[in-house]
Amino acid sequence: MDTTFALHGIDYLIMAVYFLFVLGVGWALKKYMKNATAFLEAGRAMPAWVAGLAFISTNLGALEVMGMTGSGLKYGMLTTHFYWIGAIPAMMFLALFMMRFYYGSKARSVPEYLKLRFNEKTRALNAFLFALMTVLASGISMYALAILLENVLGWNFNVSLFASAAIVLAYTYLGGLSSAIYNEVLQFFIIIIGLLPMAVLVMSDVGGWGGMQESLAPIVEGKGFAADTWTTTWKYTTGTGTNPLGVEWYGILAGLGFVLSFGYWCTNFLIVQRAMAAESMTAARKVPLIGAIPKMFIPFLIIVPGIAALVLLNDPSKSFALPLNAAGEPIYDYTIIMLLKQYLPAGVLGLGVTALLASFMSGMAGNVSAFNTVWTYDIYQSYIRPSTGDQEADEKHYLKVGRITTIVGVLVSIAAAYIASKFGNIMDFLQTVFSMINAPLFAVIFLGMFWKRSTGNGAFLGLLMGFLVALAHHGLTQPEGATTLVKGGWIGVIHTYPVEMAQNFWTAIFAFSAAALLTIVISMLSRRDKTDSDLNGLVYSMTPKLDDSGVLWYQRPWFLALIVGIIMVVLSILFW
Repeated sequence: MDTTFALHGIDYLIMAVYFLFVLGVGWALKKYMKNATAFLEAGRAMPAWVAGLAFISTNLGALEVMGMTGSGLKYGMLTTHFYWIGAIPAMMFLALFMMRFYYGSKARSVPEYLKLRFNEKTRALNAFLFALMTVLASGISMYALAILLENVLGWNFNVSLFASAAIVLAYTYLGGLSSAIYNEVLQFFIIIIGLLPMAVLVMSDVGGWGGMQESLAPIVEGKGFAADTWTTTWKYTTGTGTNPLGVEWYGILAGLGFVLSFGYWCTNFLIVQRAMAAESMTAARKVPLIGAIPKMFIPFLIIVPGIAALVLLNDPSKSFALPLNAAGEPIYDYTIIMLLKQYLPAGVLGLGVTALLASFMSGMAGNVSAFNTVWTYDIYQSYIRPSTGDQEADEKHYLKVGRITTIVGVLVSIAAAYIASKFGNIMDFLQTVFSMINAPLFAVIFLGMFWKRSTGNGAFLGLLMGFLVALAHHGLTQPEGATTLVKGGWIGVIHTYPVEMAQNFWTAIFAFSAAALLTIVISMLSRRDKTDSDLNGLVYSMTPKLDDSGVLWYQRPWFLALIVGIIMVVLSILFW
């Protein structure tokens, strides 16, 4: 089917202005990139609200916009679990408990925190795994953007892929982390403004929430589920066969609400890096909470239109369709592209397409900036060319390395984009990566921050075993209907899950459990390798409590966290 957009001059003008602006930001900041600290850490000078919007915009990439809209069609309102139970509690925990250690320890990255808390080999293992994860995630964003350009402009997929990579490379190479952060703030507002008209028009066409529920009932019942399954979140999670996610409530709570979400939001340096760039400890602790507020309402912008797309697909009068794969199934990643094409007129369509471009570029730039920081500090400086003692010369040298690493990261991400093309839903692929790397990492960091008895050997072996268990579980299981070994079963198939997401949840649970258990056992069997004084600023019980007496009560992180928590509970009850 023809997916090419009929863009007009005004649409191209809007897109051109956006590209020029983001490149201009990178060019304007280039003169401030005089050393590695400025390029890789943004000088730790970002205001809380800037870092907070960048914090959420970094996540508002391909996963959220293309992946979540497609998942809304595939799974319904259960997809909002990735926003409410699967994000907000972890973001609150990061703000109130963990940021004080990340920021207070003066670590330049999460792997460097692991070195300070445990040992060098634990840092090295996490650094290499994180580098792998970021280039895979960046590749997913590039793949998504290439699909968009292929459909919007009719470009060849390969040309689209390299063009999108070149744009992100340009402004990240020029302005480093500062350029990425300021562009992420711009991209946040572009995304909201660009996608809101589409969401409103789609919902109006299906008769609002009530009309959509009524139209969904026979469609959902035809799939073998209760009539309101696609518009509820917890109601039908008593069994694997009663909801499209194929996961029970305890699997959602443990796999997503605890392991995957805490692993992602609390230990993923891509995310934590934005808070670490804040101007003060108080600002750093408020960054995740500032980002949490818009995070809770994003589902109404992208997931709900995805649910409405299920109605449109089953109503011949709407003339809405999605491209099909070789098996004759809809390609869910195209959902938002086709919604934009059908509902937005000239001018507004250009704004909507620009919003998609912005979302993908924020995801790509975020991963690339995190990758070059970890590679430069945690791999290159540690194992290839250590500091010489001449601080000025070292800073200039590592600035050069950081820029070269940016180029290498983009090139490797291009290769990862071709791997992403093997998945029918990019969100499923991202969750597969997160379940293998973030889940065991969270077990190790959580024990390290809140249990002074955990040791370096325990952390290293726990992290390694958690990753290997995740690989083994993925290699021994498959989602139903899998046609490629990328989705699992490359060792053999001992269990088949209803859908990819159920497999990911349980991969995360097994990885976390293995990492936590082995870390505890090895730590108990080995001698402590850190004294109490060594752990000051790194472990909760060994660190003096923060004094917020000089901060007005309504500006303290706990008060903002209370507001965030109340909103999350209200939304969960409304859509139970």
